[in-house]
Amino acid sequence: MWRTLAALVLFAAPALAQERLSAYDALRIVGVHINRDAVNHVVSVTGTHGDPQPATWRILIDDRRGNGGVREIQIKNGQIASDRPSSVVGSSEGATIKTSRLNLDSSGAFQVASHIADKSGTRFDSASYTLRNDQHGDPVWIVTLHAVNGQPVGTIHIGANRGNVTRTEGMFAGATMEDVQTEREVSPERRHDEREEQVSDEGDDEHGPFHGVRQRLRPYFQRAQDEANGMFDRVRRSFTDFINR
Repeated sequence: MWRTLAALVLFAAPALAQERLSAYDALRIVGVHINRDAVNHVVSVTGTHGDPQPATWRILIDDRRGNGGVREIQIKNGQIASDRPSSVVGSSEGATIKTSRLNLDSSGAFQVASHIADKSGTRFDSASYTLRNDQHGDPVWIVTLHAVNGQPVGTIHIGANRGNVTRTEGMFAGATMEDVQTEREVSPERRHDEREEQVSDEGDDEHGPFHGVRQRLRPYFQRAQDEANGMFDRVRRSFTDFINR
């Protein structure tokens, strides 16, 4: 099966060059280039300034050739652009992503992030992606949105297993006083479970100048989060099914 797939990838390379690949597509090429098991040793997948998908995917793989290091593979134009030892310092032990738990491709992550940005009034021009494990060992997409000048305007953390938005940075909590004055009142009947999801309040305290603003914006975040979770059924994509088809 994989020999046939390898032939198809080579044959399709010119067509893929015209349409930017998703992260799943890039991982499939890695599986063909190295071996099928390589996708089970992925440490992270990153791509910058996508429109909406990036031109190049950078994939770090736990190197099983005996040196205990990390291997960096770059995918561009439907093929391997480079394959070399990574300069990443530190051990990759315990950092490999459980691909059986991946249910969200980068294309789906973009749709969720775009929805959150729209609900928060955040305008952006491109998106950068990082897929890695969080502190609990669960795969998570970290999508950073950029303005036309390349500056980041917001970041959304999305669980790659259930599609749940777990954190936003620089978006809802960053609204101006003018924005808040024009927002309609929303009764926060549903309390936020801080063990699950949160709006980033780094640098803020209960007596800070933006504390009241952020408290009022929490219901808006919760509503957008619920809507984004509802999108998951439409954008859900099992990596296991994708790689085995």
